[in-house]
Amino acid sequence: MQIGIDSFAAAFTEDSLSISASDRLQNLIEEISLADKAGLDSFGIGEHHRREFLDSAPPVILAAAAARTRKIRLTSAVTVLSATDPVRIFQEFATLDLLSKGRAEMVVGRGSSIEAFPLFGFRLEDYDSLFAEKLDLLLKIRENEHVTWSGKYRPALTGQGVYPRPVQNPLPIWLGVGGPPQSFVRAGRLGLPLMVAIIGGETRRFRPLIDLYLEAGKAAGHPPEKLKVGLHSPGYVAETTEEAADDYFPGFARAVTDIGKERGWGEMTREDFDAQRGPRGSLVIGDPEKVVEKILRHSKALGSISRFTFQMNAASLPHEKLVRSIELIGKRVVPALHKEIVQEDLQKT
Repeated sequence: MQIGIDSFAAAFTEDSLSISASDRLQNLIEEISLADKAGLDSFGIGEHHRREFLDSAPPVILAAAAARTRKIRLTSAVTVLSATDPVRIFQEFATLDLLSKGRAEMVVGRGSSIEAFPLFGFRLEDYDSLFAEKLDLLLKIRENEHVTWSGKYRPALTGQGVYPRPVQNPLPIWLGVGGPPQSFVRAGRLGLPLMVAIIGGETRRFRPLIDLYLEAGKAAGHPPEKLKVGLHSPGYVAETTEEAADDYFPGFARAVTDIGKERGWGEMTREDFDAQRGPRGSLVIGDPEKVVEKILRHSKALGSISRFTFQMNAASLPHEKLVRSIELIGKRVVPALHKEIVQEDLQKT
C-alpha cells in the first residue's frame, strides 16, 4: 500500500492571517520536500478558487516541488476537469512529468466546490455532461499525439498535435469520486484507478460502490490489476492520540462548519468529531499505532486499497505541526503498516 499526503494549501484562518501567502507556499514546498525525504509515496495538491486556499494552480505548485524532490509522486487532488480545458491541463501535467522525470499524476473529478464554474464561464446545469465530455477528450489526448475529436463545449480538434508528450506512457490519471454510483461505474468502464474521498460517516458504507466499480471494470474487460482503489480522508498523526485530536479539532471543525453553512450542514461539535475518530468513522487521527490500525481496518472494509492519502491541512495546522506529523508518518506509520501487510500476506499463503 502506498501512503501519501494531500494539501489544499489552506491560507486564511483566525490564527494564520499573520502568515503571508508567499510564506505559506514556501512552507508547503518544504513539506513536500520533507515527505519525499521521509519516503512517502505521493503528495497531492487540491484545486479551489476561493479566499481560504492558495491552490488555484496546482501544476505550478507541483512544478516548484519537482525541483526539490527526487522520488515522491506529484499529483493533483483533484483537478476540477469540468471547468478547465483538457488540452491545456494535459500540457501542464505533461510538462510536470518531464520536469519530475516521470513522477506526475492527475486525479480528475467534477469538484465538490462550485466556484470554478461561474469563474470560468460554465453553467452548473452542465455539471455532469461537462465532465463526461472533457474526460473523454483528456483520455484521447493521452492516447494520441494527434487528436481528432468533436464535442459540445469546446471547439473541435481536427488532427492537431498536443505537446509536450510526458515521460510516462500513459500518464497516470485517477478518477476522484465522492458518492454518486454513476461515478464509480464510469471509472470501472474506463479502467481508471479510483480515488475515493471519504470525509465523513462510516467508511464501510462505500464498499457497495467500490464493488460496483470492480464489476463495471470486469464487465468492460479490464484486468484486476488495472482496477486500483485509493482512499483520501482527513488524517493526522501526533505522538499521542489525545494530542492529535486536540491539534486537529479546532481548525477542522471551523472549516466543516463554514462549508456547512453553504451546504445546509449543522455545526460540527467535539462529540461529532470524536465519534468520527472511532473504529468505523472516516477520520484517521491518532498516534502512529492507532493510525496504522485504522488504515488497515479501512482497507479491509473496502476490500483492499492500494493508496491512502492524509488530508491534514484542512485543519489549518501550523507548519511545525505538519512537519512533525510527516516525520512520524515516514518513520513510524509507513514501516509498521508495511510490516502488517507483509504478515497478513504470509498468513494467506
